[in-house]
Formats: sequence, structure tokens, C-alpha cells
Amino acid sequence: MALADDLNSKVIEIFAANWKERQGRQVPEAPEVQFGNDAVTLQGAVLYADLAESTELVQNQKPQFAAEVYKAYLYCASKIIASEGGVITAFDGDRVMGVFVGEGKERAAARCALKVKHAVVKIINPALEKKYPNIAYRVKQAVGVDTSTLFVAQTGIRGSNDLVWVGRAANYAAKLCSLREGVYASWITKDVYDALDDSTKNSKGLAMWEARPWTERNITVYRSSYMWAP
Repeated sequence: MALADDLNSKVIEIFAANWKERQGRQVPEAPEVQFGNDAVTLQGAVLYADLAESTELVQNQKPQFAAEVYKAYLYCASKIIASEGGVITAFDGDRVMGVFVGEGKERAAARCALKVKHAVVKIINPALEKKYPNIAYRVKQAVGVDTSTLFVAQTGIRGSNDLVWVGRAANYAAKLCSLREGVYASWITKDVYDALDDSTKNSKGLAMWEARPWTERNITVYRSSYMWAP
């Protein structure tokens, strides 16, 4: 069968098949979701931690230096996600995606955002400055968090496949990373903010989050300049 015929046949099959959906209570792994129109739906908070200005980093610095920055940032973000009970679901170059489920998922994800900033400011950048005192580069980043129903399906081909996370939270969390403004590196939607408790909203009587308009989506989101020690 010619490749074009195979592609045509498969696309028709995908659009014709009925979906088999089941409710999930934990983050599924790829083998748990079958090829074909099989899906798991669950309530989840999605976090994206995104390294800023990575194009300039790889263009202006030696590849070894850029690789060290990537490794340090993604290691810290990944360990923090796991420490808060999140499941790492994808790496995409300079970013990592984590999913949180269950009671307190929004609080855990919001804490992660603040902890990633702490790791960058207090751990990664001081280590960079110490090893490379003549290089002005410092890590900048942003973390976005949203919560919604997620629709999880298998995508790709056998041997080269992964899960696709369909839902507002996955989309918004990724896009919120582009809203970084100076010291404000942590961004959450109003749904996430409304699910926080006092310990994740306030610090010593002061609000850690402030509302901002997200004109692209015509909604209110919240940003924070605070840090939380891991």
C-alpha cells in the first residue's frame, strides 16, 4: 500500500470510530490507553515550567553551557513537581509538563510554581555565577498553571507514540508561560486561585498573588513574584 493510501485510510478510520471513554483517578501511563479512539478523562491541574529566551541562549552561548542550563533547570523543575505529588507527562525542549490530580491538586501545583522560582533565584543562578563569573547570562523562566477536565488519548504510531492531553488546562498552562513580567514568574488562572487555601494565597498576612487581565483570552489570571523554598 502506498503511503498516501495508508494515511488516507487511517484518517478516515480515526474520524469514523466511536470513542471509548472511562473516568480516571490517577495520571495514566501510555500503555494504559489503547490505540484507536480510547481515552481517559480526569480532573487535573496542569503545570508548565518554561525556560525563557532559550533561542538566544543556544545562539549566543556554547552548546555545553546551554546544555548545562537546560539540565539544571529541567532537573530542578522535575524534582519539585515530583516532590509535590505531580506526574511528569512530557518534556518539550526547554519546558516540562506536570499533571496533578486528587484533593489539593491546585495548591500543590501553585506551590510548585513558587518553588521553581526559588530554585532558579537561590540555587541555579548563584551556581552559574560562581562557575561562569565572566558570563552575564542568568536563567529566566515562567511557570503556568490551570485546572480543568482533561481528555487523554494515545497519539503517534506504534513504537513512536505518546499521550496527548486535550483540555483547557493543558493549553492555558502552556500559554501562561508567555506572560512573564520581570519578577513575576508564576501565573495561575482564577480557577486555580479560587481553589487555594490561605497558606498558598498569603504570606505573613500579605497576598502572594495579584489579579491581572489576560487580554488574549479576556479572562482574569493571577501572577506572583513570591518564592517558596523547596
